[in-house]
Amino acid sequence: MTGSPARKQDEAGVGDQVFRFQSYLHGGISSLLSTLPTLIVFPVYKTVFRQQIHNSSVRQAVGQLFKEGPVKLYRGVAPPLLMRTLNGTLLFGLQDTLFNQLAPSSQHVISASALAGFGAGMVEALFFTPFERIQNVLQNSQNDRHLPSLKGVLARLNSQRIASGYYRAFLPIMVRNTLGSALYFGLKGPMYAVMAGQGLSPVTSSFLTGTLTSMAISLGLYPLSVLVANMQAQVGGKEKGAAACWKMLWKSRHRSLALLYRGGSLVILRSCITWGINTAIYDRQEKRSG
Repeated sequence: MTGSPARKQDEAGVGDQVFRFQSYLHGGISSLLSTLPTLIVFPVYKTVFRQQIHNSSVRQAVGQLFKEGPVKLYRGVAPPLLMRTLNGTLLFGLQDTLFNQLAPSSQHVISASALAGFGAGMVEALFFTPFERIQNVLQNSQNDRHLPSLKGVLARLNSQRIASGYYRAFLPIMVRNTLGSALYFGLKGPMYAVMAGQGLSPVTSSFLTGTLTSMAISLGLYPLSVLVANMQAQVGGKEKGAAACWKMLWKSRHRSLALLYRGGSLVILRSCITWGINTAIYDRQEKRSG
């Protein structure tokens, strides 16, 4: 028996809400399943971090980590694990919600998807900057003596102003996350179409889409990640703004892009593992529920 138009409209609205909820759920599940690769590649990430902070070579960074031992190797792993799961839930779910609001009024699906990604990246920066701040403080070996535990780091950050504590380097994180999310979601559809057009399976197409888009974005925005790491690694002392810190960073790298991009090749490896898997799992779930 058919219902009234108003009832059908209500049912359609409920269906839209369920679809959006599924996007949050699928984003969280795909990120949760990618935590195992995060654990595996965390030493790689920590090696990159040491290169960003100390301007050292891969051999020097690995030597530092080897000397510190396996116990300290995974110091600071908890924030990225938690952040990965929550990040996927928020990023994919919010982008889908915003896209559904923008798509009916936009004839350009790609631009609407990119704009929705931009908005999701903005919320992502607001929510996850404190996690990144804690992670970078924990990973800096210079903080081991006076901040030996997570509890100590939290107590120290709580004692500071929010801008210099948990939200240190918020501006470059905001720029990096909004641009990165906009590019990822804007390029994701066209890139998948190209891969699928080559006769590849859906899973392979999704994996390569996540890998290649993340590779390009990571390399393009890598200098911002280096700036964030250097701004957030220290606690206390004389603080400077993003522009002043960038000038100091560029000078310390002898105005060389090669030195600034130290660790960039390892970022490609990390992106291939994490975002490739994440994209493949998410797309697979979306197709099954579609």
